[in-house]
Amino acid sequence: MLMNTKNWATGAGVCAALVLCVAGCASTPIPNEKIAVAKSSVARAEQSGAPEYAPVEMAAARDKLARAEKAAADKDAEPATQLAEQANIDAQLAEATAGEKKSHKAAAEFDASMAALRQEAMRNTQPTQ
Repeated sequence: MLMNTKNWATGAGVCAALVLCVAGCASTPIPNEKIAVAKSSVARAEQSGAPEYAPVEMAAARDKLARAEKAAADKDAEPATQLAEQANIDAQLAEATAGEKKSHKAAAEFDASMAALRQEAMRNTQPTQ
């Protein structure tokens, strides 16, 4: 009876270790979807003018995306997930920064045009002598 209990305990221990190993491998899947979202965000940021208006943020997004892809290729899921999420946020920041800078530039150009029109209007309304 003592032998059966010992064999059962050993078998249960091996089974538990095997279950933990399998669960550990399956608990963090490769974040292909998060990488795809980050790629899409980087592409949108590039199209929004971020390489010109937000080069630092754009470089950070591209770098983190490349590192996420490498980690995923190496089957290193946790860093791949974190880097993909960070790349997505950096790309969104780059896109927003580019939009803000483009808006400021457009506003400054509009103000300059309005000032030129006012000057022209003032010149045309002054009586000639």
